[in-house]
Amino acid sequence: MSQLRVGVIGTGMMGCEHLRNLIGIPEVTITAISDIHEQQREWAKHTLKDSVSPIATFADHQDLLNSGLIDAVLVATPNFTHKALLDDIFETDIPVMVEKPMCTTVADCISIVHAQEKRSAITWVGLEYRYMAPVAGLLRQLHSGAVGNLKMMSIREHRFPFLVKVDNWNRFSQNTGGTLVEKCCHFFDLMNLAVGSRPVRVLASGGQDVNHLDEIYDAGPSDILDNAYVITEYANGVRTMLDLSMFAEGGQHEQEITVVGDTGKIEAFIPGNGKIFLGQRASRSVHEIEVPVDPDVTHMGFHFGASYIECKRFVDAVLSNKAPEVTVADGLWSVVIGAAAHKSIDERRPVLISEYDL
Repeated sequence: MSQLRVGVIGTGMMGCEHLRNLIGIPEVTITAISDIHEQQREWAKHTLKDSVSPIATFADHQDLLNSGLIDAVLVATPNFTHKALLDDIFETDIPVMVEKPMCTTVADCISIVHAQEKRSAITWVGLEYRYMAPVAGLLRQLHSGAVGNLKMMSIREHRFPFLVKVDNWNRFSQNTGGTLVEKCCHFFDLMNLAVGSRPVRVLASGGQDVNHLDEIYDAGPSDILDNAYVITEYANGVRTMLDLSMFAEGGQHEQEITVVGDTGKIEAFIPGNGKIFLGQRASRSVHEIEVPVDPDVTHMGFHFGASYIECKRFVDAVLSNKAPEVTVADGLWSVVIGAAAHKSIDERRPVLISEYDL
């Protein structure tokens, strides 16, 4: 197979972003889209208005899956729908990339991991932050031994509040898995990738202190946390910390990532200036390392080209019959830390990962 027919289920903001990514991949022909909302189907049609190929449009994802029009599918629907959609996709042999978080609960993630073991088609989880140029550069330097043995890692995200989504689904933790699952699974995935070990204990403090306090819907008031600190301890002795504020739009950088080893540290910033910074303890020196964006990226989008790279590598994996780079196990463990952090906040105590049936 040299050309991949791809369908997209869910054509809201991120679904249309993935359509723009796919348009720029020469090996892809977009053949079908599905969304239960007519308005979002219209968004997709507008995004694809210059397409030279006919594109089938479905309100029901099952009709798309049964159409015979696709070789692979991307899922970009609201978080709480992922489990049911994956269950349906797993009844087929269609490769899938599902947006983060893989599911909203640890139990549902475990179910998907077990189901994936029984099928041959790949499932790729959309944790694209690992493909951002500064992050990828930091990970390369870390894994090359540039700072010795990793001891600590911190990620600070100071950003704007959650955007408005269709039917305001993202205003409720029941739908999203909670802020520390919905948004921060990206960061817990990076921590897991950097540390190379499994988490064993999580201690968190957080609350809803500024955002959405006056938002009342048919389902009740919004309950989305807007700030937190999360400390995670790993089996190999490494500690990580997340510092999240979603009422901090005025910062110079939206994300700051630091890894500290026994011989030095690396700093990365997003959005950055195409550089990361490597410091050495022995010389007390800091030097810049260039980390340019991949020149083959055709759509920079919301994530500085990272979601394009993610889509391209998913397509390459399907066409080459290769294993996914971001697995269902990665999806599970990124959710485990977020879920444990919410439990720690709710119960005001450290949470052992052994409390989950993993």
